[in-house]
Amino acid sequence: PKVVAVSNKVAFSNPKAPVYPRLAQGKVWNEMTVTWTSGYGIGEAVPFVEWGPKGGQPIRSPAGTLTFDRNSMCGEPARTVGWRDPGFIHTSFLKELWPNTLYTYKLGHILSNGTYVWSQEYKFRASPYPGQNSLQRVVIFGDMGKAEADGSNEYNDFQHGSLNTTKQLIRDLNNIDIAFLIGDICYANGYLSQWDQFTAQVEPIASTVPFMIASGNHERDWPGSGSFYGNKDSGGECGVLAETMFYVPTENRAKFWYSTDYGMFRFCVADTEHDWREGTEQYQFIEHCLASVDRQKQPWLIFLAHRVLGYSSATFYADTGSFGEPMGRESLQKLWQKYKVDIAIYGHAHHYERTCPIYQNICTNKEKQHYKGAMNGTIHVVAGGGGAGLAEFTTLNTKWSFFKDYDYGFVKLTAFDHSSLLFEYKKSSDGKVYDSFTISRAYRDILACTVDSCPSTTLAS
Repeated sequence: PKVVAVSNKVAFSNPKAPVYPRLAQGKVWNEMTVTWTSGYGIGEAVPFVEWGPKGGQPIRSPAGTLTFDRNSMCGEPARTVGWRDPGFIHTSFLKELWPNTLYTYKLGHILSNGTYVWSQEYKFRASPYPGQNSLQRVVIFGDMGKAEADGSNEYNDFQHGSLNTTKQLIRDLNNIDIAFLIGDICYANGYLSQWDQFTAQVEPIASTVPFMIASGNHERDWPGSGSFYGNKDSGGECGVLAETMFYVPTENRAKFWYSTDYGMFRFCVADTEHDWREGTEQYQFIEHCLASVDRQKQPWLIFLAHRVLGYSSATFYADTGSFGEPMGRESLQKLWQKYKVDIAIYGHAHHYERTCPIYQNICTNKEKQHYKGAMNGTIHVVAGGGGAGLAEFTTLNTKWSFFKDYDYGFVKLTAFDHSSLLFEYKKSSDGKVYDSFTISRAYRDILACTVDSCPSTTLAS
């Protein structure tokens, strides 16, 4: 058995109930999911996770089993030369976890003859409760892929920096609480065995901290499959691999958008490979995700997506006569502004870039390092340097772009408390910080009206 990922989920039995320490009354609890792969089908073995607080009495949670066949693929090479039987994917839900507690777990299978097959022992720390005031550290990056540690070339030799990113994250794992890989996960492109290589590469990370993903073009896009873009970037996978192997807290994994809470953070994760424009189901989800967060408890509101729905000065965006996805800004910028999204982070463009706080193409704040007081615009960040071949920047002067780096790297958010957030960009080559800023803000600053963030009329008027 091999862990694919531990995923974060906060479950509410009564959304209006007070949060911890009323856990014992069943009002609210944390939940993690563990997903792993094996060669055992439903008729061959019973899968489960044995887990418990470190040093405590272990319990067992059953697991569900999924798989797919060649006919689940949408085209070649996934259906032809790239096909490989995936075995079986098991997912177990570990419920009613006490916040911040260290848990150990191992994967088990009871064979039909009564014998057991066990994995090694792993560990993770349960999420903080929503609104908890504690040190919380988040890593976010896109477009990672995998590579060969022995120096041999993989089939298209495209993800040169992925091993460096992996090594830096493993090296700093004690200082990371949750990680997001926001699309273009492994670049299997229809060669299914490449997923095994990727999951083996990231297992030290994905088995220890919540490892959340977003859907990208190399996971989802295929003509006639319902993807928003009609290209063949997924190699015929059309989302099946990502949607089956990784659990995310959504009702329908074919619609890969979701929200997840982590302490003082609310993350709204969009699926850019499905229509997000005004009037669509995804647009309604995005607005609900942004509108429903209690900013007094969770002041840090982060929007995540694969394609750049905000601002990017990558050459391939500039060549089409725009920066970023213009339909993204047209539909979503009023939501970002109305609900005061702190930071929007994207992949897809393989480099790093940070904008000023911006609204409707205009910088709302010229400060570059220390933001305080009322929030008057969202900062947009491209963090697509996880490992895949780098993308050039346009030579045009994009005045809203504060920092560009043509290199591999990732971003890290550190929330110290409800009013202090640190943003850092680190290179994968050495793990050092090359760009950073801080946000200092009180709850009253979030409530303050700015352009298009409050109703245009009041009772007084």
